Amino acid sequence: MDFKTPQCIEAKDYDGVAEIIVELEKMSDSEEVVEEEEEDEEEEEEVEDSDDSSDSFDSAIEEACLWGEDSVVDQIESGSDKEWEPFPKRSRSVTTTPTASQQSPSPMRRTSTLTPTKKNKKAQGRSSSPRTPRKQVNGASRVLELGEEERWNDITDEDKQPSLFRFHPKRPPGPQLLPGKTYSPLQLFQLFFSSSVVQTLVDNTNKFGKISAAGGKKLKWTPVTVKEFYAFIGLVVYMGLVKVKSIMDLWSKKQLYQFQFPSMVMSSKRFTAISSNLHLSDPEEDAENMKKKGTPDYDRLFKIKPLYTDILSACRSFFQPRRELSIDERMVASKARTGLKQYMKAKPTKWGFKLFILADSASGYTWNFFVYEGKSPFASGKGLSYDTVKTLLDYSLLGHGYMVYMDNFYTSPKLFSDMLKNNTLACGTIRRISIRQGFPSTKNNDLPKRAQRGSIRWYRQGKLLYVKWMDTREVTMCSTMHKAYKGDTVKRKVKSKEGVWDITTVPIPAAVKDYNKHMGGVDLSDALIGYYHVLHKSRKWYKTFFFHFIDIAIVNSFILHQQLADVTGLATLTQKAFREALVMELTKTVRKSKDVSGPKGQSKEEKPTRTSSPSKRTAQDEMCMPAFYGTDATAGRKKCEHCKKDGRQTKTPVFCAKCGVPLCLVPARNCFKLWHEDL
Repeated sequence: MDFKTPQCIEAKDYDGVAEIIVELEKMSDSEEVVEEEEEDEEEEEEVEDSDDSSDSFDSAIEEACLWGEDSVVDQIESGSDKEWEPFPKRSRSVTTTPTASQQSPSPMRRTSTLTPTKKNKKAQGRSSSPRTPRKQVNGASRVLELGEEERWNDITDEDKQPSLFRFHPKRPPGPQLLPGKTYSPLQLFQLFFSSSVVQTLVDNTNKFGKISAAGGKKLKWTPVTVKEFYAFIGLVVYMGLVKVKSIMDLWSKKQLYQFQFPSMVMSSKRFTAISSNLHLSDPEEDAENMKKKGTPDYDRLFKIKPLYTDILSACRSFFQPRRELSIDERMVASKARTGLKQYMKAKPTKWGFKLFILADSASGYTWNFFVYEGKSPFASGKGLSYDTVKTLLDYSLLGHGYMVYMDNFYTSPKLFSDMLKNNTLACGTIRRISIRQGFPSTKNNDLPKRAQRGSIRWYRQGKLLYVKWMDTREVTMCSTMHKAYKGDTVKRKVKSKEGVWDITTVPIPAAVKDYNKHMGGVDLSDALIGYYHVLHKSRKWYKTFFFHFIDIAIVNSFILHQQLADVTGLATLTQKAFREALVMELTKTVRKSKDVSGPKGQSKEEKPTRTSSPSKRTAQDEMCMPAFYGTDATAGRKKCEHCKKDGRQTKTPVFCAKCGVPLCLVPARNCFKLWHEDL
């Protein structure tokens, strides 16, 4: 019988031999997979021990795919790397698994010349896909470095200064008033609370007072006049200067509270009556608006709309801001029961009404604002922060080329890109963990957690610059107007390795430096209001806005006074002196009759006597009255005409209201009298 040797045995001669060979090959493959999985598990344990995850090759592939690159396709298209040529099929023999040195490199575990060594444990294992995609550059194949398209640059990398738009405002920056004219505090205040504005308030208050009196209110109501309402505002401003626990203490007869001024203006009952019946809108139209409640036509701000629109229009009409602007929110304290009230945990004023403000960075002038109603009145579907900035930036009045600074609530790549389309530059902070789309997410060459103070990282995406700076904590900025680093430095107190604190100079990005300089416009306005604010506690929410609008008008008037004084060279009043002069002018007409009768309780015998009898006064004396060029003793002084005759060069702030001639009027030298006697 002929026997076939085992080498010549074919699978067809024995049933089931082919199946056995296939099973043996599967077992051999499974042994290789088990070994590879064990190696991967060991490498993964080493990776988990590492703190830095920026060198993950998974992220390289992902980042390449995000930029529209396919690593495998790029490798094949290059045609210059033999490592990526097809591998020969493994012979299907029933043998033991070859050793690691004898195995052919698996395409799942291939390495390249730029693959990190074993010292970089994190770069090994964890991925069965190709780790280093290649690109064809100038006819040669090179390895695409990890995160090459998205990498944070440091201070040694050079950045280009972006081109800035030409500053083209609609009007010359500064006050929009007659040049060279001297304005008193009252004249500046009346730019915002004009006679027509006050007349509207008087009409609405009288209507509501009549309704209240008909309803059986205890307070007797007498119609208020424009002059009396100005005096009422004067007392409100006065109460911001003189603080008392209760308003009624100003009229108290106790020895501790002897304030003569309020009693000279009006009685406590009259002040209370005007305050109680104060109404900014027409009561009849209020009733019509209330019928629309629950419908889209209902206006939640209707009760403040007349004064709201007038003040807003005046703020934008009489001042043109300079190039740097700032946007921020302001809280007006109130605990009135209304749905307009907001709660902000991080603000010093936690309960109140929220206003979004656009202010001039240099002066703090409130140029534009709107009241937040709980939802954006100009919703565009892009978020409240986006809509707020677009609403405040009125390009039809502002013009173009402005630089706007804002905090992290508003900053977004979409907003900054759209502002660029309107020739407006922007700079703002970014929240440390931002969920908004467009911010760079790469961690390649990012700031370490414990970076040295003054460390800088930056990344440019077209015209958008993102910059990180380590101060006491990490600060992240976005800007369309700055270069990453211009060589600026700032002094900081730094602890050395020896544990000694010392003042040293550290680099600071231009975006951070300019942000600190120009972002405080709204804060400056808030500070000026906070010094002598007239806000009173009230159950009526619209009265809270009335008091705040007075504050806005006074502070803006004071800023106009400062700006005009710089132009004319006249002395500048402090805000306290400005408010004091304003109070005196607002109450002048009603105080005049009070002054003649003397303080309360003064008898007729104690009244001041006239120096001359009316029969001896001439017609000229009745018409020629002294007046002042300004509210300050040295403001706007001119040379006395009577002193010129004697060869003296004496300046005086007094002039004759009829003749228009500057004349001295002091106890030692009454040129006013001598001049008119010589006529």
